[in-house]
Amino acid sequence: MTDLLLDINLQQIPDAYFDGDWAVLSRVLNRNDPASLLAQATRLVLGPGQLETHAAPDGPAETGRWAVTRDELLNRPYLRFELPAEETRALVTRLRRSADGLRSQLNLYFASGMELQLGRL
Repeated sequence: MTDLLLDINLQQIPDAYFDGDWAVLSRVLNRNDPASLLAQATRLVLGPGQLETHAAPDGPAETGRWAVTRDELLNRPYLRFELPAEETRALVTRLRRSADGLRSQLNLYFASGMELQLGRL
């Protein structure tokens, strides 16, 4: 039996829900530079203020910073990423979690049109 993932209300979740070790499940690049760190990432590790991107399963990590910001009108969460050669932000379009909180799926939409679907490792 597979775990049912439930949609989480994005306007009311704590920022800590985004912390964790996330695997890139799928991506759509659109206008994004395919050579950028985020476009090549296979894994993102989001810790308190710290970001690690991994382009290969056992490859070296690039480090940077990240933060949650929210728009004033609807309180929608955005993730802001600061890496050595890249600074961008992504709208969180969906967060789903299992009832026990052990499995999660996160969808991000970047200003460049890139979309990432992440799964918690």
